[in-house]
This record gives sequence, structure tokens and C-alpha cells, in this order.
Amino acid sequence: TSCSNRREAFRRLSPACCLAMPAAARAFGADLPRRAFPAMVDASGPCCTRAALGSARRAFAAAATAAADSSGASRGLVSCEWLRQELARGAEVPRIVDATWYLAGTAWGAPDGSPGAKAEHLAGPRLPGARFFDVEAVAKRHPKGLPHMMPDEDVFAATMAALGIRRSTRVVVYDRIGLFSAPRFWYMLKVVYGHPADVAVLDGGLPRWKELGYPMETGPAADAQEGGAAPLATDTWRKTPGAIWDMDQMRENAARRQAPVFDARPAARFQGGGAEPRPGMRQGHIPGSMNLPFPELTTQGPVRTLRPEAELRDILRRSGASTDEVLAAKGGPVVTTCGSGMTACIAHLVLHQLGMPLERCALYDGSWSEWGAAPDTPVETGDGRPSRL
Repeated sequence: TSCSNRREAFRRLSPACCLAMPAAARAFGADLPRRAFPAMVDASGPCCTRAALGSARRAFAAAATAAADSSGASRGLVSCEWLRQELARGAEVPRIVDATWYLAGTAWGAPDGSPGAKAEHLAGPRLPGARFFDVEAVAKRHPKGLPHMMPDEDVFAATMAALGIRRSTRVVVYDRIGLFSAPRFWYMLKVVYGHPADVAVLDGGLPRWKELGYPMETGPAADAQEGGAAPLATDTWRKTPGAIWDMDQMRENAARRQAPVFDARPAARFQGGGAEPRPGMRQGHIPGSMNLPFPELTTQGPVRTLRPEAELRDILRRSGASTDEVLAAKGGPVVTTCGSGMTACIAHLVLHQLGMPLERCALYDGSWSEWGAAPDTPVETGDGRPSRL
């Protein structure tokens, strides 16, 4: 079958392709018609064979995917397919960081026989060119012994230089579980230290990369060599005021109920009926907080990815939150907490995917490891919904 003109060719495109056109146009600019439809734009020859239409559909689909994932990079989440394309280009590729951390004694703990997250990274398999970020090694020492607290500015600056990250470097971070500890690095770099360039979590992490059969590295890693690669010049990094909350701020907020607080621990722990993975913790949650359980925010199974947006919105609504207020472009801080400040960052990644600006993000870094261990902090049990803000 042939067409007599371009209008008929465009009419015959599937609705899905037509819906993809605006995104594709944004990705390719004014040159899109010639690049997507060379046979139609050129004056010579029949313009609209089935092969030409098929080629056009594939071009639009690819363009739409590229546009969507490019937007995802700026919003903090990218697919393995997008990263594979970026690596194939070979120029100005993102710095890839393995930020794996395991929570012992849980489903998110290290595999049986594991030598540890860093040793796994150094031996492989790992993503091509990836460097390892050790969240415990850079952590600020806390007088109460709280785990992996946000690093001081000088330690952070030296760590970024060792990882090869300048303030202009695009970064993709992953973990070996799928989507668990990587958002902590994203929050640290993008929100706490205000990285100007894109920082994105790799959706599905190493398990998804493996599932797709993409190339991986094994054997000694670049950062396994003596001293690693020569570090870059050290940039200046400054913490963003308000991105991290302490216990005094949380106490005041619990009394006045001004900022919404989301607790990302599993529902049983939030409600006070589940055992805490750390000894000496009381059971329950901070008064006035709402539950946004991190296990429900990702798919289950060997490959964990973030759930679709519609499902995430429903989970947020069921938490008891006023979604319009929480996701508004303007407003006060929205605080997240969890067991130790790790999975609370998943909650912030979700809120950002749903439209909440990063400027509203605040993380209670001590989380339940601090609040639940203190003898005098108020604690509630139950689902938390009557305390809706």
C-alpha cells in the first residue's frame, strides 16, 4: 500500500505514535520530521510503504523513550535502557556509583556468603566504570553512635573528588538490591549538597541490569587499585540549610504539628507491632507522623523497581496525607524518617517523582535509631491516620 501525500502518512500512524510526537519533537527539535520520516520528506519515490510506516513508528517510540528518560534524569530516576544508551555514546557519560548498603537480619540484608557490599563491588559483577561509595566510611561520628550520619563538608568534598565527581558531573547511582540504599546517595548529593548537575537513581539497579543482559565488569575494579584513580581537584561543597533535621526540630514539630512527617518503615514497625532490627529501640512512631512504607513503594521479587505513578499516588493518599498540600510547588518542609535515615530517602524520591520540589525536602537523619532509643521522646502506636495534617 502507498500513500499519495504526507498527510495520509501521518494519519496512518498509530495513536500511540501520535501521542509520542510532542515528546519526540522536544527530544529532537525542529529536525524531527526529516530524521523520523526521511522517505516522506524527500521529494523522490513513493513515500509511505508499510516499511516506512514501521520505521516511523519505531523512530517515534525511540524518541519518546529518550525524551521521557531524559526528563527522568532531571527528576532523579532513570531506566537501565536509558543508561545503556548513554554509555554507548561514549562521550560525557554519567559517573556511575554503586551505593549498596545492606540491612542485616532483613530481606534487604546481604546474600548468604557475601563478603560485604564493597568486596562484592570490587570483585564484580558491577556496572561498567562504576565506583563504590561507602556510606559508613564517610559518615560523621555521632556521640550516640548513630549509624551513617551525613558527612561533614570537608569529608564529602574529598569523597566526591575520589569518586571523580565535579559540580558539573552527571551522576547515576545504583545498588545491588534494586532500589534500596541508592536513594540515600541521591539525597545526599542532590538535596543536602545541592549538586547542580543531574543525579539519578537507576531504577531496578544491578538486578535489572543483569535481567536485561547488559555488559558488566568483573575482576579488579578501578577503585580497587592502590589509592584508586588520581582524584580530581576538590570542589567546594556546602550543605543546604533545612535539608537535614535534628531531634530538637522533630520534638518541636511533634508538639506543634506544622510540617508533615512521613515514616518509611514497614507498617508493622510503624504501628508498634513489629520488632526493630536494632536492639534497644522502643516500638511505635513519632506522634503526628504518617506511614509511607518503603516496601510498598517498590515492586517485589528479585528485581525491585519503583511502582507506577498511579500506584504511588494511591499509597500516598492512603497514608492519610493531604496530597495536594504535600505535593504543592510551594509550601513548608516535608520531613521523612525511617529506622536510620536510609529508606526515608526512598520516600523523598517518590514524593519528588510525584511532583514535590526538592526545596521542600527535609530528612530526620537520626530517625528511629535516635528517637526510639531516647527514654523521654513521645511515642504513638497505631496506623497514625487520625493525626492527619
